[in-house]
Amino acid sequence: MHTKTGDIMYYLNYFFIFSIFGHLLETTMYKIFNWNLESGFLYGYWTPVYGLGAILILFLSNYIFKKLKLNKFLEIIIFLIIIVLILTFIEYAGGILLEVTFDRVFWDYSDHKYHFGKYVALDISLIWGICSIVLIYLVKPWMDKIVNKIPKWITYLLCILFIIDIICTYAFKSKI
Repeated sequence: MHTKTGDIMYYLNYFFIFSIFGHLLETTMYKIFNWNLESGFLYGYWTPVYGLGAILILFLSNYIFKKLKLNKFLEIIIFLIIIVLILTFIEYAGGILLEVTFDRVFWDYSDHKYHFGKYVALDISLIWGICSIVLIYLVKPWMDKIVNKIPKWITYLLCILFIIDIICTYAFKSKI
């Protein structure tokens, strides 16, 4: 088992948990609202951008909270602004990268009032920011207890499956 929050296994576990959770969340939302969309681009039941976002949120919050030593309110406001900017950039870059790689638009926010192109919208960016605050202050404290108990062999297995999924996705879906 691993218990240090600086441990690579800790961050890999968060990556996989939130990649799977994000896929589940999006799939559920699409079914509830009867949207004809898919979550993610891989064959497996994960959407890596959620895992990547979770890892960035953890790194950033550790950096801000340890380095700035501000009162809690200012800490939250600064964290919210920075994380909204970073996650918005990731969503924008991810949308472009996926479109270039697969010649397909996976999401389009053009119908949102305050959108920037098809991949970014202010309301969605603010939702990511609020979700980040919830992750750090509400979810992370109890989630760490679970994450730190995940055996390394499970993390290794997920890494292998993830790499196989990326290879298969690129080999088969990029030619479609």
